[in-house]
Amino acid sequence: MALLQLRHFTPHSLPFSFTSKLHHFSCSPLKFPRVSFSASASASASTTMAKQVLVPIANGTEPMEAVITIDVLRRSGADVTVASVEKELRVDACHGVKIVADALIVDCTKDTVFDLIALPGGMPGATNLKNCGVLETVAKKQAEDGRFYAAVCASPAVALGSWGLLKGLKATCYPSFMEQLTSCATAVESRVQQDGNVVTSRGPGTTMEFAVALVELLYGKEKANEVSGPLVMRPKHGDEYTITEINPVDWKCNNDPQILVPIADGSEEMEAVMIIDILRRAKANVVVASVGDSLEILASRKVKLVADMLLDEAAKLSYDLIVLPGGLGGAQAFASSDKLVNLLKKQAESNKPYGAICASPALVLEPHGLLKGKKATAFPAMCNKLSDQSFIDNRVVVDGNLITSRGPGTSLEFALGIVEKFFGRQKALELAKVMLVVN
Repeated sequence: MALLQLRHFTPHSLPFSFTSKLHHFSCSPLKFPRVSFSASASASASTTMAKQVLVPIANGTEPMEAVITIDVLRRSGADVTVASVEKELRVDACHGVKIVADALIVDCTKDTVFDLIALPGGMPGATNLKNCGVLETVAKKQAEDGRFYAAVCASPAVALGSWGLLKGLKATCYPSFMEQLTSCATAVESRVQQDGNVVTSRGPGTTMEFAVALVELLYGKEKANEVSGPLVMRPKHGDEYTITEINPVDWKCNNDPQILVPIADGSEEMEAVMIIDILRRAKANVVVASVGDSLEILASRKVKLVADMLLDEAAKLSYDLIVLPGGLGGAQAFASSDKLVNLLKKQAESNKPYGAICASPALVLEPHGLLKGKKATAFPAMCNKLSDQSFIDNRVVVDGNLITSRGPGTSLEFALGIVEKFFGRQKALELAKVMLVVN
């Protein structure tokens, strides 16, 4: 179980065809474009037993890539072990996120045979993974035994390539590491690339595609479709993101925007971490506040998050935006918090921005009158709770000072929409390109 400490700083089915040729696929609602495959996989996936997956983390790991991979694989039923390659369980990830692993790498790899080892990226996280002798030994044994291994962002080139595990294989990675990759693999620019037992991907904006591809690798296409549907993934990955805006107003702030992100037991960790990560990349001051009695919360896929402060303390501050992640349990906790609801009502009455994603528009904003006269969207299964459903099919809706969105797969666009409102379209697109949200 991973513990993430978030500190306030002043960010139609994936058609797996195991053939000897390279294939490129076009988009449809559940397809992943520019996902390429070559060579034959060694075994068909069983759909009955929980697969054992190792996700190593290190100081400098990119938290979006780690949390999305963990979350999506746990949705499939995989038994995911998050292992620190450092001397302590806690690692200092990028963008002020602290992750506490389930185990140290030396303790969790002695007796367990993993069906998959998946490396997140981030720098210097990828370098720290590469320098871990235990992980290198385990990864090489994984390859020798014909079991699956994978990496995203810098890690294909920096870790897998350095260990000689990509020789003669097609692979991809973060653009700035492509030159390094060419020395140890056949470098391709696919968003997700499989060759034999190896899957590689490019960056934060491709990680959800990468994670769903790993689900199909382990459990097959039917399970991948089952997992990917509720994620509300982008229909055309890599295209320029869009938001739907009506009644536009300027979102003003003094200096860098002060943003409150509440979390609670049952909050969706992908949504929370993507919002926090991207907003901090944009240099917003993000305060993560626990709605419960403890700083530590247990998120929806058993990732533990530790807030910067309790809501009681956070409520003493003024915010340019209050934005709620989703997750059923988290949204219910938000709706039951008089203090948070009052903060939201004061924010709306002051014509200051507020927003929510996934279950939270329907379970928090709607019942407390915070969507009255507003156009909004929410998680598809929750949209019947919205009194005005005229805009529910849009991925991100901005109506004046309100912004809403649909689910984990729209979180990147949602956060970029916030960046756009505060910093402008150009800044948001720059971030989207850096993260590989857009090609």
